[in-house]
Amino acid sequence: MAQGTADGGALERIGHGLSDKVERWMPSPFLFAIILTYIVYVAAVLGTETGAFEAVEFWYDGFWGFLTFAMQMVLILMTGFVVAYHPRINAGLRWLTTFPSTGKQAVVLVAVVAMALAWVHWGLGLIIGAIFAREMGKTAHQNGIDVHYPLLCVGGYMGLGLTWHWGLSGSAPLMLATEGNEFIEAGVVDAVVPTSETIFHPYALTLTVLSIGFAAAMLYLLSPSPERSRGITEYIPEDELFDAAADGGEVEETAPETVERRDETVPAEKINNSRIMGGLIALGGLVMVGYTFWTLGLDALDLNVVNFGFLMAGLAIYTRPQVYRERFGDASKAAAGIILLFPFFAGIQGIMASSGLAEMLADGLLAVSSPETFPIFAWLAAAVVNLFVPSGGGEWIVLGPSVIEAAEAHGIPIGHATMAYAVGDAHTNLLNPFWAIPLLAITRIKAREMFGYAIAMLLLLIPFLAIVLYVVPY
Repeated sequence: MAQGTADGGALERIGHGLSDKVERWMPSPFLFAIILTYIVYVAAVLGTETGAFEAVEFWYDGFWGFLTFAMQMVLILMTGFVVAYHPRINAGLRWLTTFPSTGKQAVVLVAVVAMALAWVHWGLGLIIGAIFAREMGKTAHQNGIDVHYPLLCVGGYMGLGLTWHWGLSGSAPLMLATEGNEFIEAGVVDAVVPTSETIFHPYALTLTVLSIGFAAAMLYLLSPSPERSRGITEYIPEDELFDAAADGGEVEETAPETVERRDETVPAEKINNSRIMGGLIALGGLVMVGYTFWTLGLDALDLNVVNFGFLMAGLAIYTRPQVYRERFGDASKAAAGIILLFPFFAGIQGIMASSGLAEMLADGLLAVSSPETFPIFAWLAAAVVNLFVPSGGGEWIVLGPSVIEAAEAHGIPIGHATMAYAVGDAHTNLLNPFWAIPLLAITRIKAREMFGYAIAMLLLLIPFLAIVLYVVPY
């Protein structure tokens, strides 16, 4: 092969170079959180009137400030995990892996599926994106297709890095749509902001479609040549890759049946695995969700409705209560990293919020905006703070008042400001590995092995997002 072909295009070389440097220097997600804690602590002490011990108090208080919201986030993740790991859905993903004939096509397909599903449910997009990336890597290996597994994993993560906060489980728009939310209680807004003004507004839908198309094109151009591609077997031993017992991506619904046969004379086991018991309550729950939307329309959508709907949908898919409980046990492994890291990032948020550091950063950026450029600066404010506090809802509680007040001063609708903010909160997830923890567990890859390409995507998205946020009308 000619040297020019082997080296690939400019974007491929940039991605390869970034990947090499990040793989050498990037720390683990937990250490990343610890380093950010030190940075924010020093910034608060030096940049605000906060004392050294006072900052430690803010950090401690922040650990426990958002336990309700943390539980909501864990449920979103775990319900998405349980639905994604159903054998029929997993089989459908394996069927989809047979379509690409090149590594570039494989990366694009994984990314488009992950981004589309993240719009529906961020937990679903993250977990299915991870499983799909793993299954695509396996199929490519079996069929002799050269695909770069780290970039395949980035494709599976793109929903969290771009589209999720514009979608049905977006924290900021759902929080504003929830009756009695923090913003109403604080007098920031007078009433709920319905999702017809945020998630389902043509502005947000246009941004979503354009962004998916652009991201797919960039991933295609970033894909390494066959000579540079490293397949899945360089990260997962082949004997483990196709061993169902060792494969976290393989979920079979055989264990409960075995239990039934083994204990078929025990009434308790029959009740535990009764499809009638599980199916009826699932049906009742889904009817309630349908009734809620029937009476309130799309404006009924909030965090509680999303979680309740997916809890009931998962039970409807599995029907057997015992099977469903076991799948939640599996899901807890994916949520373990988030449960560990969330208090630390909440502590960082405690320092930033209580010291006024986050508000100072946001106000500084928003102060230089104009009515035309406000969406760009709302995006940048969210992107900067999200580096330190990767929690869409928790971050919105801190930044939301500043964003809304500045928007009203410019005469910009709250829904417009919220959705511009939302993309910033998602965008820098491509640098902070916090939300990638479940994907790392499923794909068996290290953060430093994939985040070079994630950072390349973050950089490529900057000019694109600046343009579309400036040009697309609300």
